[in-house]
Amino acid sequence: MYIPFDKLPQHARLWIYQANRPLTAAEQAEIKPLLERFAIDWSSHGKELQASAKLLHDQFLVLANNETATAASGCSIDTSVNFVRELEQRLQLSFFDRTQLAFLKEGHVELIPMQELKDRVAAGDIDKHTLYFDTLVNTYGELQQAWPRPAGASWLSRYF
Repeated sequence: MYIPFDKLPQHARLWIYQANRPLTAAEQAEIKPLLERFAIDWSSHGKELQASAKLLHDQFLVLANNETATAASGCSIDTSVNFVRELEQRLQLSFFDRTQLAFLKEGHVELIPMQELKDRVAAGDIDKHTLYFDTLVNTYGELQQAWPRPAGASWLSRYF
């Protein structure tokens, strides 16, 4: 069962996939109906999930499920990963590249290779107040309250 993204309960579980580049307006228009169709059809052991899907900041694909209604199973999570992989092939991009960190800088998403992080911190380009898109956020409430969050309030705190 599809739930509009802004109607999700605060405790809804999230899976955030970061694209390795911004999606164009045409790409977003192409996949938005696919996201809704996926959320409508997504199920766990034959039970429909109360699910939603949305693109955020032109770069993040967010899948969500109200776990109190029906929990996502391993098989349903595998189905979602396969769906995201199909989108990767369709759009010729990657949603699974974990070597890039996303920061909000001057109103835009800036990807920084993980191996450059220490140098960027030392140069003062990134500090504990720089807003970071932490893909480890796992509830809708956390997304609403703290995403992006200051890098110093994330797992990146050890760099400051």
